[in-house]
Amino acid sequence: MEQVLEKTLSSELLHKIDAYWRAANYLSVGQIYLYDNPLLKRPLEVTDIKHMLLGHWGTTPGQNFIYAHLNRVIKKYDLDMIYVSGPGHGGPAVVANTYLEGTYSEIYPNISQDEDGLRKLFVQFSFPGGIPSHASPETPGSIHEGGELGYSLSHSFGAVLDNRDLLVACVVGDGEAETGPLATAWHSNKFLDPVTDGAVLPILHLNGYKIANPTVLARITHEELDQLLRGCGWTPIFVEGHDPDPVHEAMATALDTAVEQIKKIQQDARQTGNAARPRWPMIVLNTPKGWTGPKFVDGKQIEGTFRSHQVPITDPATNLDHLKLLEDWLRSYRPEELFDDQARLKPELAELAPKGDRRMGSNPHANGGGLLRDLRMPDFRDYAVDVPAPGIEGIGDTRVLGPFLRDVVKLNAEQRNFRIFGPDETISNGLTAVFEATERQWEAATLANDEFLAPQGRVIEMLSEHQCEGWLEGYLLTGRHGLFNCYEAFIHIVDSMFNQHAKWLKVTASLPWRHKIASLNYLLSSHVWRQDHNGFTHQDPGFIDHVTNKKAEIVRVYLPPDANCLLSVADHCLRSRHYVNVVIAGKHPAPQWLSMEDAVKHCTEGIGIWEWASNDRDSEPDVVMACCGDVPTLETLGAVSILREHLPELKLRVVNVVDLMKLQPQTEHPHGLSDPDFDALFTIDKPVIFAFHGYPWLIHRLTYRRTNHPNIHVRGYKEEGTITTPFDMTVMNDLDRFHLTMDVIDRIPKIRNRGVYLKQELKGKLIEHKEYIDKYGQDLPEIRNWKWESN
Repeated sequence: MEQVLEKTLSSELLHKIDAYWRAANYLSVGQIYLYDNPLLKRPLEVTDIKHMLLGHWGTTPGQNFIYAHLNRVIKKYDLDMIYVSGPGHGGPAVVANTYLEGTYSEIYPNISQDEDGLRKLFVQFSFPGGIPSHASPETPGSIHEGGELGYSLSHSFGAVLDNRDLLVACVVGDGEAETGPLATAWHSNKFLDPVTDGAVLPILHLNGYKIANPTVLARITHEELDQLLRGCGWTPIFVEGHDPDPVHEAMATALDTAVEQIKKIQQDARQTGNAARPRWPMIVLNTPKGWTGPKFVDGKQIEGTFRSHQVPITDPATNLDHLKLLEDWLRSYRPEELFDDQARLKPELAELAPKGDRRMGSNPHANGGGLLRDLRMPDFRDYAVDVPAPGIEGIGDTRVLGPFLRDVVKLNAEQRNFRIFGPDETISNGLTAVFEATERQWEAATLANDEFLAPQGRVIEMLSEHQCEGWLEGYLLTGRHGLFNCYEAFIHIVDSMFNQHAKWLKVTASLPWRHKIASLNYLLSSHVWRQDHNGFTHQDPGFIDHVTNKKAEIVRVYLPPDANCLLSVADHCLRSRHYVNVVIAGKHPAPQWLSMEDAVKHCTEGIGIWEWASNDRDSEPDVVMACCGDVPTLETLGAVSILREHLPELKLRVVNVVDLMKLQPQTEHPHGLSDPDFDALFTIDKPVIFAFHGYPWLIHRLTYRRTNHPNIHVRGYKEEGTITTPFDMTVMNDLDRFHLTMDVIDRIPKIRNRGVYLKQELKGKLIEHKEYIDKYGQDLPEIRNWKWESN
């Protein structure tokens, strides 16, 4: 007698899940099309259709299918689970499901569980004054909008770090899988500790098409795809088909298998100490794009093709045949079986959803600011450099910061809520001291000569800026703190990811139910002025320009001139909430200017006159020498020393900028100086020689409304570089002390006759400099050994 295998789903449960899926599909189609008549209580009319049809159908039914099945396993295994929609333009699915489970109406009471609420749910979607078409910040349960593809797995892995009970179901679109960040993110499993971290269940949604083309992974053989995923360290479970009933059963079985494998991996690691790197399960769901939608429109196949990607029926308001086709599509879900007369989901179907915080739309991890605990912080003053007088030699500013970060790691070891991420540059960036307190987290093989590798560690490094950024964002979005250290030039790799996170912060700041999260902190070192050994490819300060394009209430840019200022700024940034903080600091030995007491005052103000370097206290300055950045500060003070020696009658005012946004007006940025305060520092009519770390035009952009803007002359990086000496980098870009001094001479008429001799001498110095470095390969002794001398 043939053995009958027991099915995962009873017939009754299968049909209930199918009905729940139909309900989600119905709500999704309604969001794309309907302006009125939400339950089709009468025949569909032209006036029931939105004037502007926006949205993406193709991925949506597959995501509705997944969500319905995840609800079942959450209840069966009491899972703490959140949902990440990689193809986030399937926003109708996430909105529909959070509405069905009740979360949406709890957060937005006006979108009520009745016919009027259902109509509002439909109308608001991709509608002026409504909500976007992605899994946007307005969507309950979302930590990943998915508008830009590629980051779903990275965010998911960041979310489960140190969240040992959390399971993230991450839907990866097969189009998204073609992006570089996603293709690399499969290797995140080499950094996940099954003892202390949670787990990610990737669900590769193989529906075959992008906007207008097939996907690569859908057009390779089953064997090749299986080998690819296994080669990345996963154990794929395939679910394939187009007939709903057998696919329901297969999906239920696959999910049970995956969850039980995850639990077994965690149990073996946590209880028996199995240290072998696990092969985590994943699911490959192969179903038609636009599943259950129109099969043909005007003789062209829709379901199972790229034509279902967005709005399958584009003109139902002007084509009555298409209006009938849309009505038939909506009625195919049999809404009368799913909702009662008041448009509430029928009780037997509503029971399928988890309860309370187990609902994926209301899981606290998806609103991580509510779980956020303050960091335990050491007193940054304890790490101060002793500066008895300005200009003492330092060991490198980030090397002073390293012990401070080491102790942040130590103090928060028990809370497990602080991590440092970087693309294999933590030591190179001068933060070696952190490895006195932690290791690098690493689950792959280790060799005898490896350093600082262990299954658990507070530092995670992978030579992918995308992964570091994505992991950190996921970590922050679920209520923790962190720091991303990187070479300045290569932080550009995540320009677009920064964009998306800044947009997320901007939107969530205006949502009362979204709790604020810890700031995204960038520490950029190995910067443009000290990449003389790596050359032109490593010289680019333009990330600052990129950041300042974003909303003023979100972005902050700091350029501390020395180590004590860096300590003060770092402490402030790690304590802050809901910002993107960019800190740029050097790692090489450099002069130290301010005592800790003075550094705290200076950083608190963000900008100020350095009185000890100025001589205009009792008179109007002849020139303002402004500087922003460690090397520009050094060169400005070098120029000041030349001017003091050769033109002592000049009245000089030295203004140093730590907080770049101080230069903007108050009306443009909350940190900005008022016009009277700006004028008091920079005068209304005196020349300003501004030495800047980045591209000069940014300073002009920030100050163009200021009274004295016509007199501001900026020197900065102008895309000149190569492998050369540190000082020659400034010479190539006219930022050196000699050029700055000549700029002063050119702009003060009363010294022009005397200054012409000094200017000629300085031009000779530049020739001498060039001859010397070409012969000896290092800077002139007077440059290397220069010290600030107080008068």
